[in-house]
Amino acid sequence: MFVTFEGIDGSGKTTQAELLAEALRADGREVVSTREPGGTELGERVRALVLDGPDLSPWAEAALFAAARAQLVEEVIAPALRRGGDVVCDRYLDSSLAYQGIARGLGVEQVLELSVGVTGGLFPDRTFVVLLDPAEAARRRVGDPDRIERESLSFHEDVDRAYRDVAALFPERIVLLDGARPAEELAKEVRDELRALA
Repeated sequence: MFVTFEGIDGSGKTTQAELLAEALRADGREVVSTREPGGTELGERVRALVLDGPDLSPWAEAALFAAARAQLVEEVIAPALRRGGDVVCDRYLDSSLAYQGIARGLGVEQVLELSVGVTGGLFPDRTFVVLLDPAEAARRRVGDPDRIERESLSFHEDVDRAYRDVAALFPERIVLLDGARPAEELAKEVRDELRALA
């Protein structure tokens, strides 16, 4: 299985990705946990650039995320799936659709075309979008905010709405989760949904 988790920063998506990976490993499955941007040497360098570097134009931002995604698929995701392993990824192409395609105004179709091109059309089997009020998500975040976390509350509200729009485009693949609920409840909902896939 290839499973991704999405949501605004502070929504709890990373926690859910970690809980799923632990549960799958406990079942004796081979699990590769990774993140975007990151997961490869190139991806981690891109991560540092886009999150802690200078201001970027929307298309430069989208192109850097796409480059990191291309490398992650080539080096990590595709080989794991070929071996029969499970891949759990914290963010993937739906982040680009929400953040750059909608919130930054580049267009969903244009950003989707870029991502499909660089990944060879590899889509997740399931994507879980953890929804949480952006003001609450901001309160939950810890540490120094990165370049995207420093964006205005209205931008994060735009991204929240964008994720809902992306979910409506891919209802067969995307499952919405209420991030205000306890983490263990959400983790059980995720596992129940994936049992139906297996």
